[in-house]
Formats: sequence, C-alpha cells, structure tokens
Amino acid sequence: MSAKDTLKSFRKKITPAYLTKLAVLTAISFILYFFAKFSLPFIFPSFLDMQFSELPAILAGFSLGPVAGVLVIILKCLLKFPFTSTAFVGELTDMVLGILYVLPASIIYYRDKNKKNALKGLLIGTIASTVGALILNRFVSVPFYVDFFFHGNFDVIVNMCKPLYPSVTRSTFYLYYLSAAVFPFNVLRLFIVSFLTFLVYKRISKILHWEIKSRKDQPEDQADNRAESTPDNEPADLKNED
Repeated sequence: MSAKDTLKSFRKKITPAYLTKLAVLTAISFILYFFAKFSLPFIFPSFLDMQFSELPAILAGFSLGPVAGVLVIILKCLLKFPFTSTAFVGELTDMVLGILYVLPASIIYYRDKNKKNALKGLLIGTIASTVGALILNRFVSVPFYVDFFFHGNFDVIVNMCKPLYPSVTRSTFYLYYLSAAVFPFNVLRLFIVSFLTFLVYKRISKILHWEIKSRKDQPEDQADNRAESTPDNEPADLKNED
C-alpha cells in the first residue's frame, strides 16, 4: 500500500466515534499522569513517580490502531506542559518512553489480534521503553537536571540517592542509579501496565468497539447502507481474542 493510500485509509477512520473514544482515553490518561501517581521511597529514589498513564494509551493502540495510541501519549504530555516542574524535560522524556512502549506493542497486536501477539507486543514494548529509559536518563535527563536545577553540582543528586545506596559516589552514581533504580523501576511499572492491559482489554473491548456492535444490530438494509461508507480496514470485533 502506498503512502497516499495509507493516508486515505486513515482519514476514513476519523469518525465521530473514533474522536470521542480518543478524547475519553486521553482524558483518563492525563488524570492518571497528573494525579494518580506515587513514589516508593523504600525501594526507589523518591523523585521516581510510579504512574500508569500508558494504560489508556495501550488500550487505544489495541482498539483503534497504533496512531491512536501514540496520539494519546502525545496529547496527555502536551496537556501536562503548562504544569511542568521539570522545564518540559520530564514530559518530553515520558512522551518518548510512552511511544516506545505503545507503538511496537500496538503494531504487533493490530496486525493479528490474538493473545499471543498481545503478549509479544507488550513484552517488546516493555523492553524498548526500558532500554530507552536507561539511555535517556544517562545522557539527557540526569545531566539536564544537574545543570539546570543544581547548577552543575552533581553531589546533590548523589546525596539524594545515598539513603537507598549508602555506597554510591559521584563516580559510581550511574552504575547504581541505572541498574538499581531506573531498570527495575521501569520493568515493574510497565509490567503492571501490561498485566492490567491483558486483564481488562477483552472485558472493555465491546465498549471500545461500540459503533461496530451497533452497526451489527441494525436491520440488514440499513447495515448494507452503512457498510458502503465503512473503511475496509475497520478493526474486527476481536474475533481472534480467544
């Protein structure tokens, strides 16, 4: 399929139902991102917030397609911009990591909707996002925070981690922080998101595909008329889920 055909096909999917579901899932994702977060200071540094805002995004990716999942990630981070406390770096980092999780997972699942692909996609998305978190924390986030907030004083962030890692020093900071904090933190967080996705998606799939169900319930002549205006690539009603 050419790029022009792909764009034409995507435009056909932009229906009021599609936009409504996208807006609702984005709103839920933003609420989870902005309000429903907490730290685990006895396990990880207190500035690492545990939050599960990728859940609505992965549900969007599975039900509406990869583009919808990515849009939920981008929009919820953009909505957070006016309230940033990290000079936008935290939101941009979360945006990249969210896309790294949702995009591969939803692409793999959307090609053939079954449990095996769902598990495979969630696993690959978790790996991609975790690797991205290690790279971004090492070369972007931590260096920026040290320069911008601590005026280049690296000892400040080292001391913030000392309660958990008493042996940490400036020279060993990244070894401790990446291996004992960033890596297990992201694996745990995304494992929970993936588990919840696998647990609830089938149960709410009928809601996420409500316009398809209502179309099936119409009289045959009305359904035939609607079918003429229905995109050929409309997602199936999860017939391969079992």
